[in-house]
Amino acid sequence: FHQDALLDASLAALAQVADASRALRPLLAVGLPLRVDDRLFNCAAAVHRGRVLAVAPKTYLPNYREFYEKRQFAAADAAVSREIRLLGERIPFGNDILLRAENLDGLTLHMELCEDLWTPIPPSTYAALAGATVLLNLSASNIVIGKAGYRHALSAAQSGNCIAAYLYSAAGPGESTTDLAWDGHAVIFENDRLLAESERFAETEQLITADIDLERLRQERLRVTSFSDSAAAHRERLRDLREVTFALDLPSGAAAAALGLHRTIERFPHVPADSATRDERCFEAYNIQVHGLAQRLRATGIERIVIGVSGGLDSTQALLVAAHTMDRLGLPRGNILAYTMPGFATSAGTRDNALALMKALGTTAEEIDIRPSCMQMLKDLGHPFADGEQVYDVTFENVQAGERTSHLFRLANHHVGLVLGTG
Repeated sequence: FHQDALLDASLAALAQVADASRALRPLLAVGLPLRVDDRLFNCAAAVHRGRVLAVAPKTYLPNYREFYEKRQFAAADAAVSREIRLLGERIPFGNDILLRAENLDGLTLHMELCEDLWTPIPPSTYAALAGATVLLNLSASNIVIGKAGYRHALSAAQSGNCIAAYLYSAAGPGESTTDLAWDGHAVIFENDRLLAESERFAETEQLITADIDLERLRQERLRVTSFSDSAAAHRERLRDLREVTFALDLPSGAAAAALGLHRTIERFPHVPADSATRDERCFEAYNIQVHGLAQRLRATGIERIVIGVSGGLDSTQALLVAAHTMDRLGLPRGNILAYTMPGFATSAGTRDNALALMKALGTTAEEIDIRPSCMQMLKDLGHPFADGEQVYDVTFENVQAGERTSHLFRLANHHVGLVLGTG
């Protein structure tokens, strides 16, 4: 790393990348060693439209196991200069630089390198608290058994903790002359969700892409009050961060439409498509309900549950939860006072399902016909249905729903029970 041949060639390569970027829209982040203040720094350079916008040196240098980085490099805090002369221009230099796109609201980037992510407080944490939404990690990370999973976990956690996108790219085969192995691992996470991942140990070059929802990230930061509290707690440090602006040449019209949407939008966003994950979610949801109900019964000292059973999905789930709760508490299922309450549109099939379900679960089962009480209320209201007109409006529907609820609460009073809602 200390050879002039390598360092000069690295500068020439950076100049070549910068020159090629004049005709490219993206902001590029590239890694190289740089001599600054008579020290050597492991750096990430942001390149856009022919210019180097900023250079970020690595903050934390590993010096354990197979790593001896402190033999060659200095850490970021060893730098004296906050600006360097590079490719004929004065360039901001430091791990405290935010790259803000002035024409794309919400896009602010920060660069860090490899080991920076492996530390308790990565530099990107402060950057995110100061407004960075896209965090980049350039990593010459060799591969050992189990390391890919750890990279996954670190990138996911950092994107989640920072409510940001985290883009990680490791070195690939052929990028080093050492006898270590390199798997070319690259991932894109957004707020703990994996959006894209490279093929590891690939024989050819790869490019992974993903759509990042900047608006969602900013909305989530507004909701999570502890995020802004953390920023306030570190306000003195955050005030020292520097900002470099750039303007993206964003496609418009037909060119923008041609890009399309690469982000996968699930048809059922709250129900995992993967069956194993779905089963785990159902297991959690069911047991959360059971434990919540059990604790409420313990806290109140009440041993009976009053529930309306229609034969539909919601009341069936609630009744299953009630039955399992009684089992956990060591109480008889007969303490579940289940009522089916047919109304004007209740079918024989629905009623039979409700009765069969209550019988199968061993609950106390009864039937209350709510039509007389509903008709009385409709008469009191002067509703047309009470005079024989087929008017099925919201009042008609809610009279029935209200009567069922009223009956259940009075039954709970009468039997010293707790009403279990089915919603």
